[in-house]
Parts: sequence; structure tokens; C-alpha cells
Amino acid sequence: MSDREKLRWQGDLALIADAAREAGAVAFGFFNQSPEVWWKNDDRSPVSAADFAANKTLESILRKARPDYGWLSEETDDDADRLGRETLFIIDPIDGTRAFLGGQKVWCVSVAVVHRGRPVAGVLYAPALEELYEAVQGGPALKNGEPLTVSAALPEEVRRLAIGEDLLKTFPPAFREQVRREKYIPSLAYRIAMVADGRLDGTFVKGNSHDWDLAAADLILACAGGRLVDLDGNPIVYNRAEVTHKVLCAAPAPRIDEFLAAFVGRRDS
Repeated sequence: MSDREKLRWQGDLALIADAAREAGAVAFGFFNQSPEVWWKNDDRSPVSAADFAANKTLESILRKARPDYGWLSEETDDDADRLGRETLFIIDPIDGTRAFLGGQKVWCVSVAVVHRGRPVAGVLYAPALEELYEAVQGGPALKNGEPLTVSAALPEEVRRLAIGEDLLKTFPPAFREQVRREKYIPSLAYRIAMVADGRLDGTFVKGNSHDWDLAAADLILACAGGRLVDLDGNPIVYNRAEVTHKVLCAAPAPRIDEFLAAFVGRRDS
């Protein structure tokens, strides 16, 4: 990466961090205030006035600052124009809307800059927790300005995993016996951030996650020493025509192979 690119992505990181804070403040103004709610995806997913307000804030700041960048957001109608852009913003104005509406604090604003299919700057801002995660390609992952790193646990130590109970039951007994299953974490982006800061040793992500759930958290995890991969061990490519993904695994880089092997070794595989 050239010095010019480093400066460019650093500038983008500063921009998206400020924008995420502003959008987070807007969303927080609706928190525990019973905002209006609508349903999408065949009435399976809620979206609130807070989501739309935070999205509008992000769009007004970011598109004005970088008019040549593409745009992909959960709360903006998709535009195929993004596919022709080398660089774009990938946005989830509130990741964890159900938690937000239920008064839980585990929700965040997710903002990433993606260049040629991979994130180069990423921010997760959780206003109710007063936490800001940020990373830029080639730099450290930070939480409230302090460097963070993935767990250094060894393979023979207890695995703290965020994984559905039904899925865990299908894993080999020897693997299950060493797992401490963490309670459900409603924001996928925040769950991956918990792997990045060492509170989790890993997580399996069910199929049908989206670019906007993942892009910022993916970079933060990578800069903390982890990886987010598909079941073949490949990194995610963003800004494709299809923005959903199959089953994924997030873990410290030295443990990815261990977890993928356990998945392949399930009874029903």
C-alpha cells in the first residue's frame, strides 16, 4: 500500500468516525422512546424511524464529502451504480434494531469504506455502551482509542463461542466438551467486535448475513489479529451484485483452521 493510499484511508477513517458519532447521537435520541416501526422482508425484520434518521445523517455527511464513492446501505434502495465504483461506503445505520427497540444496549452504527471488494476503513459506534471501534487497513484496531487484540487462548483451552445451541449440538462431542457457549448477542457486527477484543474466541455466522452487517467488523477483526472467512477459509468479497453470504466463521487467525475443521466434522456433514 502506497503512502498516498495510507493517507487517503486515514482521512476516510476520520470522516466515517465523525459521521458514525453523529448518526449514533441521532439514533440514541430515539432510544427507549418507542419510535415508529415498520416491517420489511415479508414482515420478518423491523425498521424504525431511528434507522431512517441515522441513515439520513450518514448519507448527508458521507455523500457530500465523497461524491465519487458508491453507496450501499441496509436502509437505502440498492443502486447498481455502486458495482461500477472502485470505492464505496457500506452502511448499517443501526445493527441490532431488535435490540434497540427492546431497550437493550447492544446495537451499533456500522460504517465501512470498501475498496476493490475489501474494507480499508471501518467504524462501529455503540452509543448506549459508549464504545467506538475503529480500524484502517495496515493499522491497529482500536476501542475507545486503545489498541485491542484477539484472544490468545490455546486450542486445548475452553472455547468461548457465540454459536446457536442447535448448531453446537451437531459438532463432535470432543469439541462440544471444550465450548462455553455465550448468550445470544443481537448485533452481528458487535459480536464480531467481541472476537476482535478477545471477549469471544470465535463465532459462527448463519447464512444470509449481508455486506452491511459485516464490512466494518471484518476489518476491525483483521486488524486485531483475527479473520472472518467462509467455510473454505476464504475472505469475504464485498460489493458484488449479491450482498448476502453463506455460513461464515470469525476467530483469531491461529484458530480458524481448528473451528473450520470442527464444522466440517459435524455429525450431519
